[in-house]
Amino acid sequence: MFWDVLESFFSIAIELTLLFVAISLLINLIQGFIPYDKLNQYLSGKNTVLGALAALLFAFVTPFCSCSTIPVVVNLLNKKIRFGIVMVFLFSSPVLDPTIITLMGAMLGVKVAVAYTVITSVLSVMIGFTLEKLGFEKAVKRVVMTGFEEKTNTFSWKAAWSETVGLMKTVYPYLIIGAAIGSVIHGVVPTEWISSMFGGNQWWLVPVAAAIGIPLYVRLSMMIPMSQILIAKGMAIAPVMALMISSAGASLPEVTLLNTIFQKRLVVAFVASVMMMATLSGFLFYFI
Repeated sequence: MFWDVLESFFSIAIELTLLFVAISLLINLIQGFIPYDKLNQYLSGKNTVLGALAALLFAFVTPFCSCSTIPVVVNLLNKKIRFGIVMVFLFSSPVLDPTIITLMGAMLGVKVAVAYTVITSVLSVMIGFTLEKLGFEKAVKRVVMTGFEEKTNTFSWKAAWSETVGLMKTVYPYLIIGAAIGSVIHGVVPTEWISSMFGGNQWWLVPVAAAIGIPLYVRLSMMIPMSQILIAKGMAIAPVMALMISSAGASLPEVTLLNTIFQKRLVVAFVASVMMMATLSGFLFYFI
């Protein structure tokens, strides 16, 4: 059993490492061509559709975890960016990571990665503007942030490699931890148990997985190798996706940070919205 776990770990870890370095370097090179000045114009514009698309694109090209998103949100609010657009960014940024989504396509299939991207993007837009319509903009506290540097568009191999190394330091350890946990699940947990407990189309698995994900604070990068093993062992993809989205979209540290910039009713609305996004996404994956 020990050798099975070790063999599984090294197999997953080597595959993840090669994919991660290659994909990260490529994406960081591509980001050098993104016109961030133009993107900021769309974010601050009055066109709802362009603003929402700009928020999604900004979320996609700034691979932050849920906690790292908060300073950017404060900066956008201080710049008087429309509340609904800021909310779209807040919900989509932690779950739309180009490197992780590409890894998802490589390990779980292109169909899963595309469906995940479309579903989370659409729900982020819907929830963001719904909170605006419900008047939650009034629940934002006045916060002044200093020391924030906006990203600029510069292209160079050196800059791309530097970004990749930085990403390796922050994200890669979670990939390896996820690979280790996935390997233990692969070698120790019986396939029949996972299949009988979490397989099939039991509707209640999705909201339960969504509820479990938030206090766990499992990084999206950690969930990719774990998800591959869980699905291979027989766990239905719907609860896996619900767990992945809720754990990436919100966390206890993030909720604590949000209390400093939002009133409690907006914090509660945020957590409930992430739960709803994870649950709805999970249910939609029953049809994928």
